[in-house]
Amino acid sequence: MRPVKHLSSTVAAAAALVAFPVVANSLVAPGPRAAIAKSTLSAKPAGEWNKLGPRFDGKNVEIWTQDGDALNKVTFYGGIMTGSPLLREWDAKNTPLPKVTGGMIMTDIPGLLESTYRSQHAVDQMAIDVQEPAMFGTHKAIRFTYTFTRSDDQVQRKGEAIGTFANGKLYLVTYEAPALFYFDKDVEKYRQLVTTLAI
Repeated sequence: MRPVKHLSSTVAAAAALVAFPVVANSLVAPGPRAAIAKSTLSAKPAGEWNKLGPRFDGKNVEIWTQDGDALNKVTFYGGIMTGSPLLREWDAKNTPLPKVTGGMIMTDIPGLLESTYRSQHAVDQMAIDVQEPAMFGTHKAIRFTYTFTRSDDQVQRKGEAIGTFANGKLYLVTYEAPALFYFDKDVEKYRQLVTTLAI
């Protein structure tokens, strides 16, 4: 898939900052895909995606992208257990991340994501926009949209997510891309993917 020729300088800078070697990726072919994020989460993509290779996000985190994760990415958080954060903590002693708790309800999921991003992703501006009921496979869920800016590149990004609790664990899938061009370019591919999610 070819990137547009005229990117803003901030988007181009973000792409350079978060580039990953092609050798670290693998192809996700159309069709059934099981055990996403080393969990019971599954999906059936209609088209090809690139799965990023092993990273330090956490054992139950998996990232798919079309053009590189600085330009568009779907992140799967599969079966995050009570007492665990969404992401692997870089410095648990000095900057602990918020944890999934047994008393959480679905409307707490957007706040958990925001707190996690502010703590670990250098996000200095973030707003949760729309929140509404949804279905995550056969499970009742929450769908929400958000915007954020990271202090390291100042690119405004938009996000859309769906989350639920099942069997005492948190399942969350997010789609994020720069607000300029890239979000609209692939958001329908993400939404199609969401319709196939199952736990």
